[in-house]
Amino acid sequence: MTSIVSAPLSAATRRSILLLSFATFASMVAQRICDAMLPELSRVFAVSLVQAAQVVSVFAVTYGVAQLFYGPLGDRLGKFRIVTFATLGCCVGSVVAALATSLDMLVFARLLMALGAAALIPLAMAWVGDTVPSGQLQEMLTRTGLGSTLGIVGGQLAGGLLTDALGWRWAFVFLTLLFGVVGTLLWMDWRRQQAAQALRPVMAVPHAQAAPPAGFVKQALLIATGPWSRVVLLMAFVEGAAGFGALAIWASHLHRSLGLSLSVAGAIVALFGLGGVLYMAVGRHMIRRFGQQGLVLVGGALVGLCALVLAYTPHWLPALPASLLAGFGFFMFHNTMQANATQMAPGARGTAVSLFASFLFLGQSAGVVLAAALIGRLGSGAVVALGGLVMAAEGVFFAWALRRRDASQVG
Repeated sequence: MTSIVSAPLSAATRRSILLLSFATFASMVAQRICDAMLPELSRVFAVSLVQAAQVVSVFAVTYGVAQLFYGPLGDRLGKFRIVTFATLGCCVGSVVAALATSLDMLVFARLLMALGAAALIPLAMAWVGDTVPSGQLQEMLTRTGLGSTLGIVGGQLAGGLLTDALGWRWAFVFLTLLFGVVGTLLWMDWRRQQAAQALRPVMAVPHAQAAPPAGFVKQALLIATGPWSRVVLLMAFVEGAAGFGALAIWASHLHRSLGLSLSVAGAIVALFGLGGVLYMAVGRHMIRRFGQQGLVLVGGALVGLCALVLAYTPHWLPALPASLLAGFGFFMFHNTMQANATQMAPGARGTAVSLFASFLFLGQSAGVVLAAALIGRLGSGAVVALGGLVMAAEGVFFAWALRRRDASQVG
């Protein structure tokens, strides 16, 4: 097994992976771009922060539910094809958002965007998994993961800066251009792939195009009823609620508690994504040093500690390293979760990844709604701190679950 040497990837395949990383970047930008503008949306539409947070929660719910459909759709119609047209569909949703005249219309536009954006990250990962030899798979998945991680930075920055400088509508104009350019590049590459495949012998059709061995519902039930799969999916839901969900109010908390502008608050929270990029750069060494149990334990503890600092700091300076290190710790945890998600069902990896993403973003939606509701009762600082403490507790529990699983496998 170990003696097999994978042939170098072609330039065309590497270009396709690069374009998919652009798509994952755009998907995550769309997801996080509204975080910093929530106070402004609350003011413009004369609604509460809880009501304004629908632009985040509705996106997350739709994004999570749509995962259940894109897995089998990608298997039947082609993953790259679905990613291409979903990206162009996001462009249409962004236009509707930019022209919205009411909060309801903006929420509807966010729903349209989520329907398209939901396809981009899981199907990009699945396409890479189908196309790249196992010896090079982790490296190539890191590249698509880097796109989504940078998207957190881009979304937070674009949402805050454009809302402050030009108005919230211009954030969606930016998204329209981003999705339009990326979608056009993907379409051109998809057509190139079609032309190249037409020239191949029939016997050379890649295994990725084969029909799935079982229906999505049957596969999903088999995965969800597995004892380890249930642990991973539950952890994904909690991670989505306490991590990504609580993150949506970080910029609003800094804006209200420290009097920072939305652009500065968004820029500080964008360091969370930069922390994720930093982890990507040293992840190989961290995995060797800590192992999966150490990564989730230390990562969860880092998020918890940094959330406490960000929640109660009387000055904005400590928020800078806190946001950066929180992102580093979060992605220590999150990448370990992703690795376990891809191993839940090796024979139905696409379905497993879709289920994982669905639970993650349904958890995010629940977290956003709960966080917005608790702000009025506990204050934003307590809610930020609570999200961090839940992440720390989850790190302890998942480390224990990993240790127990490994011990049972050895036994």
